[in-house]
Amino acid sequence: MTTILFYKPYGVLSAFTGEPGQKTLAAFISLPGVYAAGRLDMDSEGLLLLTDDGKLAHRITHPRYHLEKTYWVQVEGEPDEAALRQLEKGVVLRGRRTRPARARRIPPPPLPPREKPVTPHGATSWLEIRLREGKKRQVRRMTAAVGYPTLRLVRVAIGPLTLAGLHPGEWRFLRAAEWRRLQEALRDLRR
Repeated sequence: MTTILFYKPYGVLSAFTGEPGQKTLAAFISLPGVYAAGRLDMDSEGLLLLTDDGKLAHRITHPRYHLEKTYWVQVEGEPDEAALRQLEKGVVLRGRRTRPARARRIPPPPLPPREKPVTPHGATSWLEIRLREGKKRQVRRMTAAVGYPTLRLVRVAIGPLTLAGLHPGEWRFLRAAEWRRLQEALRDLRR
């Protein structure tokens, strides 16, 4: 079984094939048979787990398991406590309330500069948002719904796995200790 951690850069499709001119995972990873367990949209960056184990990919991505994902989110404006509480209790998107999340303000994190810099129109701030679901563009929709549009979004953790030691475009094999922590986290989530 092969499982790797990849720091997906901004502007890269979370697949090995795309439209002509699109930058894909193939520009960074040449391992045969691995596929992304989940995805990040092209405008997002950060941790992506790739594996050739279909059962593992299913358990990481399926909402039934509620594996927590952690995001650092730069938003336009300075969210107040009411906005943070709203994010935490869930936001109504397309007629359905999101699951409760954890949200808190954080200082600007030590992230590498992005290839295409963020150009805000005013003050910005950073939030850490932890979700146990992953609908399409959910974090962006949630912050917009409470009045603070997302400018930059970086997934920094999937369960116990983190970006630590990786730079945009880099990948590495999952270490034995990380594999054990992931298996423990997934076992704890069983119903």
